[in-house]
Amino acid sequence: RNSWDCASKVIRHEGLFGLYRGLLPQLVGVCPEKAIKLTVNDLVRDKLTSGKGEIPAWAEIMAGGCAGASQVMFTNPLEIVKIRLQVAGEIASTAKVRAWTVIKDLGIRGLYKGSRACFLRDIPFSAIYFPTYAHCKLKFADEMGHNGPGSLLLSAVIAGVPAAYLVTPADVIKTRLQVAARQGQTTYSGVMDACRKIWKEEGGQAFWKGGPARVFRSAPQFGFTLLTYEILQRLFYIDFGGRRPTGSQVKVPVQAGEIKSSNPDHIGGYRIALATFSGMETKFGLVLPRYNVSA
Repeated sequence: RNSWDCASKVIRHEGLFGLYRGLLPQLVGVCPEKAIKLTVNDLVRDKLTSGKGEIPAWAEIMAGGCAGASQVMFTNPLEIVKIRLQVAGEIASTAKVRAWTVIKDLGIRGLYKGSRACFLRDIPFSAIYFPTYAHCKLKFADEMGHNGPGSLLLSAVIAGVPAAYLVTPADVIKTRLQVAARQGQTTYSGVMDACRKIWKEEGGQAFWKGGPARVFRSAPQFGFTLLTYEILQRLFYIDFGGRRPTGSQVKVPVQAGEIKSSNPDHIGGYRIALATFSGMETKFGLVLPRYNVSA
């Protein structure tokens, strides 16, 4: 009936470990998948950013969409093997279903069954996720433009909520195409065929089945993924001529007006020193005292 009903039945019939079916292929495939996705987004985003560090909304969406498309070569085989293992408990059989058995049965071509639906899910997801994440980072940055671990995690989790939920219809279609239909169950020949049959037999609400479960899985998953990615970038940053991620450095005033004191009797020594020493704590691990300049 819903996510809670599904979870309770899995635990009742298969035990707690039934909730972790398909974990191994997920662990094996998620590393290259996320590596490609994050790299492509940063690469395209950097190319479309102006010399002033500005990027239009369409460019943010395009960078995210390119990232989503690039990961399907890893995502689709991973998804179909994971799904086959997850539903194996529903089939009354003494033979234990393993990942390698599923791969041999499907073959190379079979591993990419439902790839069109996978594109329809992953491209919009990333096109929504990465621009939302970037804007949330700016919103939650401190007065110096710096993002700490807390604001990074919060931004990534918030961005995952609309991205995960809005692509639920594509995920439902992909799952229907990739799961092995049993005797008496409806079979689907493609994306449009699945759309027509689901709409006719189950109604429009069927396209949103599992939406909350997707949010509860994807939002924290991408939250910790992006947090880890950002921290590793700061620790092991290599300059290839691009730009550092926003929020990774304290914003240093560069205009004369920014360092000019608001007090006519004050020569602005603190503000000049601020421009000189800002960012030292992120570079050398120093913690400098903060002072408020009275107006």
